Amino acid sequence: MHTANWVDFSRDQGTGIESIRAHFEGHAFDPHWHDTYAVGLTEQGVQRFHARRERHVSTPGRVILLEPGEVHDGVGPEPGGFTYRLLYLDPQWLSRALVGLFEQAPPRHEIAFAATLSDDSSLAHAIGSAFEALHTGDIRMARQAALDRLLDRLTRHVSWRQQSGPSLIMPSLARRAQEYLHDHMMDDPGLDDLAAALGTDRFRLSRAFKAAFGLAPHAYLVQLRLARARRLLAGGFSPADAAAAVGFADQSHLGRWFRRAYALTPAQYRRLCSKLPD
Repeated sequence: MHTANWVDFSRDQGTGIESIRAHFEGHAFDPHWHDTYAVGLTEQGVQRFHARRERHVSTPGRVILLEPGEVHDGVGPEPGGFTYRLLYLDPQWLSRALVGLFEQAPPRHEIAFAATLSDDSSLAHAIGSAFEALHTGDIRMARQAALDRLLDRLTRHVSWRQQSGPSLIMPSLARRAQEYLHDHMMDDPGLDDLAAALGTDRFRLSRAFKAAFGLAPHAYLVQLRLARARRLLAGGFSPADAAAAVGFADQSHLGRWFRRAYALTPAQYRRLCSKLPD
């Protein structure tokens, strides 16, 4: 193995999904296959591999889609090698997740990819977001929401995906979901918990909530926690104590979301809060 090669591996405990981000120059791996679906994208460089008895060349932003049992290899043919990220989705988990997400999904089915490579930018974004949420151990609802977006993109063209029309229960559903999130802010609820409590499916719930509030449920939950964290930081709490008090896993999770929302670190906000509007 080239001395510059590296592999960063993680496994999500809740779903069993394995995620890998790796860099190779020259020979990467011999022909092999997985018993899972492999969905990923090339980040940097040129990634060349064989699959389905054809040679494929993937460049930055291109999506790679492999079904269970598909033999493939890998090589970085150009100086500088290539970097990629990949998610391994167990078929049994995938089947359960789709039935939970889409009420019209058949109980037994297989997803077949039309092509090994795709230039679908929205699918690439969904893969990247799901990878980031799982690989960094984000809050449970954020991980589920990112996976739901990925499954939405992966199944966009299958025959059983029929969008139902607007429902009169949607506004009521969104309001009840909002109340649930306020009542369970500290519990790290999942989308499946929320959907089950409201007697609906995750896809309908997410669609209703976003239509009503302009945010997905997980983003709304994060904003609830951030608003509470701001008050605690302004009152003198340390970032670590504020993170624990509002339900974030640790200070780094609070910091990541806080910077994205306010362009400040929690520590900076704590120092400057007297000069900022609350």
